[in-house]
Amino acid sequence: FWGYAREENFAPEALTTEPYAGIRPAPGYPAQPDHTEKATIFDLLSVERRTGVKLTESFAMTPAASVSGLYLAHPSAHYFGVAKIERDQVEDYARRKGMEAREVERWLAPILNYAPVAAEAAE
Repeated sequence: FWGYAREENFAPEALTTEPYAGIRPAPGYPAQPDHTEKATIFDLLSVERRTGVKLTESFAMTPAASVSGLYLAHPSAHYFGVAKIERDQVEDYARRKGMEAREVERWLAPILNYAPVAAEAAE
C-alpha cells in the first residue's frame, strides 16, 4: 500500500533527478543531519514491531537495504540545509532533546562551526 502519490511510477534511475512532488529528507543527510531522529521515527511508527527493521547503536538500519525518511508532499516544499551551527545552538538542541551537548556534538560533528571541547583538549 502506497498512498503518498499514487500516480507516480518512476523507474529507479529517474529518482535521482527528484521528479516527484514534495521532498523526502532522510535522517543523516544534509536536510536532516541528525541520525538520532531515526529513533524518533521508529518509536512513533513502531517500526521494529511492524516491520522487523532494527536500528544499530550507530543508528544504521538492519537489514542494510532498509530506508527511512520524512515524506512531505506539498509542491512548494524544498530542501535546505542549516549550514554550520554554533555551540549555543547545540546546547539548546541538546536541552530540547534531553541529551548531553557532547552527545549531540558527536552526531552533528559535520555541521559544527567550532571544535568541541574534547577535540580542543586533544590538540
